[in-house]
Amino acid sequence: MAKHDPHETLLPDRDMDKSPAIECIGLGIDFGGLTAVDDFNFTLGRTEIAGLIGPNGAGKTTVFNLLTKVYQPTRGRMLLEGRDTKNMNTTQANRAGIARTFQNIRLFKDLTVLDNVLIGLHNEMDYHLASAIFRLPGYWRAEKIARGRALDLLSIFDMADMADNQAGSLPYGAQRRLEIVRALATNPTLLLLDEPAAGMNPSETSELMENIRKIRDTFQISILLIEHDMNLVMGICEGIAVLNYGKIIAKGTPEEIKSDPDVIEAYLGKKGH
Repeated sequence: MAKHDPHETLLPDRDMDKSPAIECIGLGIDFGGLTAVDDFNFTLGRTEIAGLIGPNGAGKTTVFNLLTKVYQPTRGRMLLEGRDTKNMNTTQANRAGIARTFQNIRLFKDLTVLDNVLIGLHNEMDYHLASAIFRLPGYWRAEKIARGRALDLLSIFDMADMADNQAGSLPYGAQRRLEIVRALATNPTLLLLDEPAAGMNPSETSELMENIRKIRDTFQISILLIEHDMNLVMGICEGIAVLNYGKIIAKGTPEEIKSDPDVIEAYLGKKGH
């Protein structure tokens, strides 16, 4: 397979009149003497659904931690819609438009479904601290707006009737869905999904694929996912990048990635099928 230019989007003909959703240029990080990610060049177009795949230990979650500013890179830089993120921390990156879910579900399980989404809406809460402390009219207006917004988001994913349920009481697939809704509540332009199908049965995975498409089409955002379920990756992603030992070894469409000998070797440890 012909390798893509590292600074092209996986779908280079999309949204060329705008800055990419995200562009990583020579991004890398070392932990002590160990290089975890190196020379990571990756560009994701607006409203593109893409996958980041690779064997266990390839550095995929480390990349997500770099994108969300959990880690600061040792070298290289990352642009979010053309804006350099060099001095951002995790909170600033989230406010700038990057949201994520985690491999292990991180809900507030003792709180209600609605409260979990309201926590995600903190970026949109428009009132001063004094208003919250003294319960001034501005506080109640903001709370009413936030509650309506949270219920709207839950309705999109058929979860409004669960609003008062304790989050920890939901079935596994619904908890996964709630975590995505909470991420969407931060109003992102880029959504990072870390193994969203982990632990799901085939029916739940099929529903997840529909929801990912719905998210992109409804919110007009870019989505990058890490996933080991190749049926999901090949069925939902328009472009795929393959990571091995912290470096991208291939980029392309699902069909190109399926037949790439470097990808086959990375997964199977040998050339050929």
